[in-house]
Amino acid sequence: MQKEEVVWGIHAGRTGDAESLFLKHSCIAVGWSEVGDLSGLNADREAFKARLKESRPGIKAGAIPVEAGQLFRFVYEMQPGDLVVYPSKHSREIHIGRVEGPYFYDPRLSSGYPNLRKVKWLRNLPRIHFSQGALYEIGCSMSLFQIRNYADEFRAAVRGELSTSDESPTGPSSEEIEQLTRDFVLKRLAQELKGHELSHFIAHLLEKMGYRTRVSPPGPDAGIDIIAHQDELGFEPPIIKVQVKSGEGSIGAPEVQALYGTLSAETEYSLFVTLGSFTKAALNFAQGKSKLRLIDGDELVELVLQHYEELDSRYKGLFPLKRVYIPETLQQESE
Repeated sequence: MQKEEVVWGIHAGRTGDAESLFLKHSCIAVGWSEVGDLSGLNADREAFKARLKESRPGIKAGAIPVEAGQLFRFVYEMQPGDLVVYPSKHSREIHIGRVEGPYFYDPRLSSGYPNLRKVKWLRNLPRIHFSQGALYEIGCSMSLFQIRNYADEFRAAVRGELSTSDESPTGPSSEEIEQLTRDFVLKRLAQELKGHELSHFIAHLLEKMGYRTRVSPPGPDAGIDIIAHQDELGFEPPIIKVQVKSGEGSIGAPEVQALYGTLSAETEYSLFVTLGSFTKAALNFAQGKSKLRLIDGDELVELVLQHYEELDSRYKGLFPLKRVYIPETLQQESE
């Protein structure tokens, strides 16, 4: 019987600053640049603890075994053939790869992340494809960790056999609760509001933000799904042309350029809304254009949460939420 792959989770720094290194150079990495090359250390956790104390004299005693353990796992426990899961903070996609080589040290690739392993990236999927429990597990606060409870879900994703459940995790921090809530809202939008239905929801949301809207009928719409304005008849400027995409992938520059090209007057503006994300080329095109606004899935969820109490009950029923109060000390501890 073939042994199942070990599944690891990894983060690219607190703000995702190592993402480019991960994806462009087909590798994973951990920081701790001050500890230097770890390849000469024996396969002994005590050796890693000693190196950490030597290189970081001010480190707290309680942090030593935790951080040394992550480095030991990265160097010795992780093996070629293991799977690795990287949740991107930028694209909000889950990248899954296979470890292809042993540990090596190369500060030339990244001075901040010189401890590396080669990886072949196999799949990248939107967060909404995974269960809440799986998303909670990969939200672990450590840089490197083994995924145990939902490892089968990530193995299935690699095989193209992903089947999620609505099982909810227990015991998350306040920050993790917020992230799980965003994931829940985005997942429900993608599942329940396909195609033209999402345009009606975006129009409703714009109305709660103070606009009057007209939704184009189903069928060819020249790339314009909604016309938004502030007067009752729609004659007074500004006029906003809105395109809505319910897909989960990335919107490229050509689609954004096409919407922008529909503007025919100084008083017209364009808004592109997607449940997915925008490519770097699309974001570069939009940069500096005062009459073009891009809203991705993450920002759309923020707008939904801001105006949730004003939404009609038919939409609240799609993603029922309850306001809760969290002790300030818990919030501080999770930061």
